[in-house]
Amino acid sequence: MGYLTLASRRLLGTRALLLEGRRSMLKYCIDLGMWMLAVPLAFILRLESHWLTFPDGLALLVAASMVLNAILIYWTGLYRRSWHRLGLRDLLALGVGIAAAVAVLELLTLIGLIRAPRSVPFIAGMLALLSMGGARVSARLLFEKSGRLAVARSGRSKNVLIAGAGDAGVMIAREMMRNFEANRFPIGFLDDAPYKQNQRLLGLEVLGPITSLPEVVLQHDVDEVLIAMPSQDGDVVRRVVELARVARVEHRTIPGMYELLSGKVSISQIREVDYEDLLRREPVRLEMDRIASYVDDQVILVTGAGGSIGSELVRQLARFEPFEIVLLERSEAHLYAIDIEIRDRYPEIRRTAVAGDVGDPDTLEDVFSRYHPDVVFHAAAYKHVPLMERHPWQAVLNNVGGTRNLAAFALEYAVGRFVNISTDKAVNPTSMMGASKRLAEMVVCAASKRADPLQSFVSVRFGNVLGSNGSVVPLFKKQIKQGGPVTVTHPEMTRYFMTIPEASQLVLQAGSTAENGDVYVLDMGEPVKIVDLAKDLIMLSGLRLGEDIDIAFTGTRPGEKLFEEILTEEEGTAASSHEKIFVAKNRSIPEAELDEALERLFAAARRRDEAELRRLVAELIPTNCFGEGDGRNGAASHHWAARVN
Repeated sequence: MGYLTLASRRLLGTRALLLEGRRSMLKYCIDLGMWMLAVPLAFILRLESHWLTFPDGLALLVAASMVLNAILIYWTGLYRRSWHRLGLRDLLALGVGIAAAVAVLELLTLIGLIRAPRSVPFIAGMLALLSMGGARVSARLLFEKSGRLAVARSGRSKNVLIAGAGDAGVMIAREMMRNFEANRFPIGFLDDAPYKQNQRLLGLEVLGPITSLPEVVLQHDVDEVLIAMPSQDGDVVRRVVELARVARVEHRTIPGMYELLSGKVSISQIREVDYEDLLRREPVRLEMDRIASYVDDQVILVTGAGGSIGSELVRQLARFEPFEIVLLERSEAHLYAIDIEIRDRYPEIRRTAVAGDVGDPDTLEDVFSRYHPDVVFHAAAYKHVPLMERHPWQAVLNNVGGTRNLAAFALEYAVGRFVNISTDKAVNPTSMMGASKRLAEMVVCAASKRADPLQSFVSVRFGNVLGSNGSVVPLFKKQIKQGGPVTVTHPEMTRYFMTIPEASQLVLQAGSTAENGDVYVLDMGEPVKIVDLAKDLIMLSGLRLGEDIDIAFTGTRPGEKLFEEILTEEEGTAASSHEKIFVAKNRSIPEAELDEALERLFAAARRRDEAELRRLVAELIPTNCFGEGDGRNGAASHHWAARVN
């Protein structure tokens, strides 16, 4: 059976090649024939009734034109280009071929080899361009019309209203009109720009502003609204979604700018509206040259490479030209997944997958001695707050101890740049996870003081990352799918949110501006109420709060704050060279004092002495930590104080 299947595939492939060869030969003959008709017609148009006075010139010009154009049509490959998918590049290639033929024929008439008026080759070229170009345009129009009719007869075609008449909207409309297999046809645009009202783009009218969506849906029998505004912020997307729900019409979107890194928009990228679309902010403007200056042709080590942030960092780094990326990850499944993904998407990138733990000095010794990384991105960490409250020694040993191990080897092996991924939970921490990340920042700061002048050790602090492992959005989606209730800890609970690509790109950018010892704070926009996030996800699921599904408040969990902060009161910020990155004026502990305190801390963690562990951490954090905050986080603060005392 296997041989028969292979033979049948080869037979089908041979038939397809023969059919394509026949089509190409037919197009070749049509093009050549149009050229042959254009020459005598040019004579007639130029000389009118006197065209027979140049019989020898006409014969020579036709013969020369036939030979010349047979060569040029083959050389330019015009006969191999699809007429059904005609584009500007195809017409440009046609124009270049005709212009070359006209130039040669003009030269032959100019030097007297062909006796004919010098304007005849030019007129023939214009006629050939009109006839050959017209044939191609007609073939495309006929193809599209027949395709639309076939889809219309099938009853599966959808009328699509495009919200956004910018470049993305026009590109997606053009693709719909060319790819009728998608069973969608655009009927017009909506756009708030006053100068676009009543304009026609691709023959489709801008039917009004976004607010007119419900009326336009009724007037034009719209089946689906497509949001084609990848650079607009989340408020605009939310407004379109709400209007589409009022109009009771399906609504989908194309990805935002963070996902459209290639700049290409296609029908395959249309998807359901997700919460990340409602969170959209102005895209990060990456300074590609600055990033490339410390990434290109370098060996880069990424710890926690299989995690949410680590894996996205690897994807972003692969867009540049690193010499090699070393993926360090202790989860076998996650390591395998990112290794295979990079192999398939970026086969030209050298990569090495290493199964190991930053808490194991022997593993780190082997990695640094074998690969000698130039740049380290440290994303490996425990980050789940309630779990670390139950296992505080693991937070200390992994988040603090692992960072100290890594920083020590980075110093020993002269790593040029060390970027530690931190969190807003490190500010006035009320949880062991947050405290461990603050201590990790202090470890990196201490390492910076021992660094050589050409080295830099920095931390980058940002908030919650949408869609990351353990984040609230996947939990809410699961609860909505199960019918609810959606559980929120407190009605006033707020958090800063970023998308995974947004956070990763800003980490790369912060690394390019690295000044030794700095703690960078990313601009995360305005904080979002968790209950509002839950309401948005319920809306996007097509459900009604209070009727289809409820929200239940469960109370704050151990170590949780109501309000996250990105700075302590004493820190403040200074501007950096990038508009979305700020420098925290961080305070540190003397190196000898820190080393001694950390040794006591690690000893308590290894003994699982939770009381001593928490007491030492409370002494080490030089801020309003664990119960001395601004009062807004009272529940979590009282919890910490009770645990310490």
